[in-house]
Amino acid sequence: MSEKHHHPKRDCVEVSKSANVGECANTEGETLIVPDDVLRTIRVPVQLAVREVTTNLVADIHFPEPVMEIKDVKKRVEIVQCRLLTPPVGAPAFSDNGTFPLVIKGYVRKNIQYATPIYNKEGNCVASDIKSLTVRVPFECVSNIPLDAPVQLPVANTRSEFDFYREQDLGRGYPEKDQFLSSDISQFHQFSTQYYNQLPFCELLSSTILEWDEATNRHQYNEGPVGEGCFTKIVEKMIVTFTVKVLQNQQMVIETGDDDDA
Repeated sequence: MSEKHHHPKRDCVEVSKSANVGECANTEGETLIVPDDVLRTIRVPVQLAVREVTTNLVADIHFPEPVMEIKDVKKRVEIVQCRLLTPPVGAPAFSDNGTFPLVIKGYVRKNIQYATPIYNKEGNCVASDIKSLTVRVPFECVSNIPLDAPVQLPVANTRSEFDFYREQDLGRGYPEKDQFLSSDISQFHQFSTQYYNQLPFCELLSSTILEWDEATNRHQYNEGPVGEGCFTKIVEKMIVTFTVKVLQNQQMVIETGDDDDA
């Protein structure tokens, strides 16, 4: 039998091997513009509020191996839920002035780079490896915020039941002229209306974190350089401040035209 030779798949053109990046020409393109003095209804994100929220966190972090010292900590705020709670109304309407609760839930993601010791038999020095541990510290809070612009309130769904009148003979033990007068419980009738409201949403603009980490079980080496030791547990205290923008898609009417002609 003849041996089959398998060749790796290759593209006809190896675009990544080009050493030359050519310049592409460009010209101004034409755009279709709505004529002047025309009313249009558009839906755009409307800024409801921009608020700076502060929350305090305390967490115990356990390392999988002894830690000589922490080299660096990279942090970022992650928001997984940001909901403006608004009461429902019976007909489409905007809110009045007032405050609304903003429910926020998220994490502080921390990547901790640390040195873990490699013990030396002679005890005159301590070598180490650099490793990292990634943890997520959760937080959740509710903050009552004032709005810069009214929010469109959600319209509540409606459900209405209705029945039909029915006459039935009573049967044995009742006079023939008597009848059972009521609705028919063997049937169910309903009219319902659903409204698909615009949900307010959030954008994370910025964040700051002030932290204080302390080892809680540090011990020094029995034989080794003075002051050297290790630990496996730390308690961290953080003050997390972040800025969120609350928006909602709303419809508005605009008039096209040049403002200079007004």
